[in-house]
Amino acid sequence: MIKINFELRPADLRKKIERLWELSVPKILAIDRDEVPGAAPPVFTIQGKYTSRGWTEWTQGFVYGSALLQFDAFWDETFLKLGRDRTFQRMAHHVTHMGVHDHGFNNVSTYGNLWRLMRENRLPAFERERDFYELALKCSGAVQANRWTHIANGEGFIYSFNGPHSLFADTIRSLRVLALSHKLGHVLMGERDEKISLLRRLVEHARTTAKWTVYYGTDRDAYDVRGRVAHESLFNVNDGSYRCPGSQQGYASFSTWTRGLAWVMLGYAEQLEFIATLTDGELEKVGGRDGIEAVMLNAARASCDFYIESTPVDGIPYWDTGAPGLAKMGNYLERPAEPFNDHEPVDSSAAAIAAQGLLRLGNYLTKRGQFSDAERYWQAGLTVLATLFDDPYLSTDTNHQGLLLHSVYHRPNGWDFIPTGRRIPCGESSMWGDYHAREVALYVQRTYEEKPYLTFFGAQ
Repeated sequence: MIKINFELRPADLRKKIERLWELSVPKILAIDRDEVPGAAPPVFTIQGKYTSRGWTEWTQGFVYGSALLQFDAFWDETFLKLGRDRTFQRMAHHVTHMGVHDHGFNNVSTYGNLWRLMRENRLPAFERERDFYELALKCSGAVQANRWTHIANGEGFIYSFNGPHSLFADTIRSLRVLALSHKLGHVLMGERDEKISLLRRLVEHARTTAKWTVYYGTDRDAYDVRGRVAHESLFNVNDGSYRCPGSQQGYASFSTWTRGLAWVMLGYAEQLEFIATLTDGELEKVGGRDGIEAVMLNAARASCDFYIESTPVDGIPYWDTGAPGLAKMGNYLERPAEPFNDHEPVDSSAAAIAAQGLLRLGNYLTKRGQFSDAERYWQAGLTVLATLFDDPYLSTDTNHQGLLLHSVYHRPNGWDFIPTGRRIPCGESSMWGDYHAREVALYVQRTYEEKPYLTFFGAQ
């Protein structure tokens, strides 16, 4: 269980965050120098150099989005130019990519960040440039929403790249692109000119994920522990019935892959923030504010509680809470995580994502007046970052292109690099881990600098 430091304040992380941004500069530039236009995008490092691994192209937005976050934090227009130019040059095919559930990763990290910066008056408000970003986000949201499987209760979900039977936990964060597209007044046009509400699809996907992907300790199966998350939920596409949990990147169907857990934590916390900005009239059409918020809040709290309870004292999780090697490690939850152990890898990328989820949930509950619970989540998030933004997780080697060390991509497939003399993957980075480390660093930085609160939907 995380040993929460209730004395930490955002400003206590200032020096670590400033160091992170300084270390980040040469890494972003080195990745850009090495990237070949038209080649598969960088995914994870091998011996410190970013390389590609074909599965789906879900990381390119993190490459250019990282440059935009660097600009946001440092005001160095070198990185604005890099992020904006690469978005214009190389991201268009992601807007209309029909084969993935990752639009909220690729396109909100690029077009979305540029649009947000313009809304925050960080960029000149050139009307045609803003229209370009908005068109990209509108189209991306509609394309994402079109990957739709209807289920037995009359609702549905955005299906994963595995096919119409497959609901992935991580898609909850891709809902950001539906949210932006709806906010911009867009709809998905279907057969016979049917206007399909993107907000409705967002809410239905969130409800379906909350019901079948997140567990609540209600004896749904023999492994029903409150807050546990299944990476994949499988459905019979003939009648829309739920069949069973599954896992692609986790250890097993009935264990919890911690990055999937982290996506759920952050995804629901962000959507709660977004839903709070909508009118009662908008929400009444899709189930009403009280019902929607209750479902999302229940999922967010359960998953965040599970993370706190199932993670070592310093806040860094192992890659899966059911990984078999953990049984050989004794009381591993009662001591700091050990990235150089001989049994199971940690996943720092899960920690970066989860920390932001904890912070956002804490902030959301503070605004609702639930101060005791809010403090627990907020301080847990800061506790995770106090570990994550320091040795041995922050990469200080200027020759290593990664920013956040000890990230894991696909342990079951054996894709992660194992150094000579070691038994498990360690010492490497991932594009999503680096991006989310930068994103949560910016989130905390804006807090202690008393700047506008960071959201994907921009200034209010």
